[in-house]
Amino acid sequence: MKISVIMLTYNREHFIAAAIKSILSQTFDDFEFIIVDNGSSDKSGLIAEKFAKQDSRIKVIHITKDNIGTGRNRGLDLAKGDYIAFIDDDDVAEPDMMEYLYINAIDYKADISICGSIKEVNGEILPNCIFEEFLVMTPEEAIIEMLKRKKFNVGLPTKLIKNRLFNHIRFNNKRNFDDITITYKLIANANRIVAFGKPKYKVVRHGGNNSKFTTNDKLLNPDQLDEYFMAFRERTEYLSKVLPKIVDFVQYSEWSYMISMCHKISKNNLENCKKQLSFVKKELTRHYDDFYYSPYIEEFERAFMRKYIKKIDDEVIQYV
Repeated sequence: MKISVIMLTYNREHFIAAAIKSILSQTFDDFEFIIVDNGSSDKSGLIAEKFAKQDSRIKVIHITKDNIGTGRNRGLDLAKGDYIAFIDDDDVAEPDMMEYLYINAIDYKADISICGSIKEVNGEILPNCIFEEFLVMTPEEAIIEMLKRKKFNVGLPTKLIKNRLFNHIRFNNKRNFDDITITYKLIANANRIVAFGKPKYKVVRHGGNNSKFTTNDKLLNPDQLDEYFMAFRERTEYLSKVLPKIVDFVQYSEWSYMISMCHKISKNNLENCKKQLSFVKKELTRHYDDFYYSPYIEEFERAFMRKYIKKIDDEVIQYV
């Protein structure tokens, strides 16, 4: 078995059939398709079972409602493929996505192969992660590209990943946003990462997306922010140990997220996020010089620092 495709589904009866069909119609056919029904209360599980009766490559398991990490770990427990691929139950893969990712992985002896993607928002097709370069990267190079979020991001569905990497790296079963806690670990422990930005995957944006706050700042909430702040702190600590050569950029990326959230909370007057705003300002104050004079900082980030955090001198700092 060359590839195990894992899909977690929960109450996506209007989307799941299209996602399943996009996998079953792949030009690459040496795969198994593991669908984990995460306690759906609609017809999602039944739709998956119907497809399983028609195609022996599909295995459906039903579990009690839990978080995303727990469901994906259950899929990994069953996976027999040399590589692992993930698809979200409301997205669609291009017919040649698996073949494209697999050939690149084999040709370049890479543990992780990455493609580009587009997104559909209210019926409009927009570029998401598309780039022209063919990248063959070390873990350090791939982490930096991931943190820049210009060519690819932490999202797992555009990535084909060597199964052995999951032997000691599993999804966090205590969190709601799983990709941000695992993708950097997989990349950091890979031997080589290959990426080409041809769009082979379509992300479908709708009101029920788990990450809908990424396209609407007003949906930011305290729990989500707390989880992200914790995850990025853990990421900085982990990568500082595993890939010490890029620790400066990794730390910059954590502060970059903080100042971005400072701006979004302030701009949108998110009263429910005052505690998180205070936390961000205190952290950025403590590390004012390190961040403001970082060689990686963007000019708009410096402008945000000047706007939201005022440094009087080297000893005294106050907030606005």
